[in-house]
Amino acid sequence: MRVLIAPDKFRGTLTAAQAAHAVASGWRRARPGDTVVEVPMADGGEGTLDAMVEALEGARRRASVHGPLDDPVDAEYAIVSGPSGETAVVEMARASGLALIGEARRDPTRTSTFGTGELIRAALSHGPAEVIVCIGGSATNDGGAGLAQALGVRLLNASGGEIGPGGASLLDLDRIDVSGLEHAVTRTRFLVACDVDNPLTGPRGASVVFGPQKGATSADVLLLDRALGHLAAVIYRDLGLDVRDLAGGGSAGGLGAGMVAFLGAHLRPGVELVMDAVGLGRRLAAADLVLTGEGALDQQSLHGKVPDGVIEAARASGVPAVVLCGRAEARLLDVPVFDLVGRFGEGRAMTDARAALEDLAEEVAAGLPGLSSGP
Repeated sequence: MRVLIAPDKFRGTLTAAQAAHAVASGWRRARPGDTVVEVPMADGGEGTLDAMVEALEGARRRASVHGPLDDPVDAEYAIVSGPSGETAVVEMARASGLALIGEARRDPTRTSTFGTGELIRAALSHGPAEVIVCIGGSATNDGGAGLAQALGVRLLNASGGEIGPGGASLLDLDRIDVSGLEHAVTRTRFLVACDVDNPLTGPRGASVVFGPQKGATSADVLLLDRALGHLAAVIYRDLGLDVRDLAGGGSAGGLGAGMVAFLGAHLRPGVELVMDAVGLGRRLAAADLVLTGEGALDQQSLHGKVPDGVIEAARASGVPAVVLCGRAEARLLDVPVFDLVGRFGEGRAMTDARAALEDLAEEVAAGLPGLSSGP
């Protein structure tokens, strides 16, 4: 058999690459004659850079950038070979992420995406045909204003000076001048990996839904929503683009909308973007079976996460699929699901996940061809 192994990370225990290695190792113990191909996956959020470097044998690079509150950050990006040629992969969380600042310092009225813009500028120095920007885990709510400024866009107040950093400063915006935008931006295709479809403003917008987890008070939320609305109005007037109700525009504190407006980016569901980048369809065409999974298989997993994407792609290719996961909180009618907690108990699943996953994969492989779901 030709077996394709395409899991997401098992959050808190295994990266996607480690999970793929564990499944492959266990599978080979039971069926050493099979051809096993490992393709670590991601949904566009945390871990996407690692998964794509592993799947496409890319090269990691580093750049010194400004963090969300202007602290220096040594951030990683990657250069991989994508379907459109050389592709840069940037995770905004590595430059402007919530994990970079302590809980007491979180303040989306002040945090900026400037460092993400610097990271993109470093990636552009390699001359990629395409830049994939993964925008999960942000600490910011500035609509991509900082990112734009780092790439040469001037965001000017009524006195003709640059507005300051942070979401609150958007209320000072009087006009946008894109004449200084980096030339490399206009020659490069930008793809944005989103895992939410929230609009920029309103009850489902960036500030209301995600602001509080970034440190916004109730008063901050109202101010930030008004500020993003003002940004959208100036973008419409000066750039001729309406981003207010754009699906996904509210992702990463409005960075989705900002990247469309300032960089001409295309927003896509993260898992679809990653599947395209790693050539999952082509790999499935050469497979007899695909194994996918993640730490917790729940209802959210079935709506835009890695297992959902891989299973749907497998169905389209006529390839049977199997799910191996840490914990099964959801079941699938036509896909066998096996989980570590159900088979080995929560203790081993959490403390010995790698070996447990190898053992589970070995058991599943040994049980072919009569696969059936675990308990």
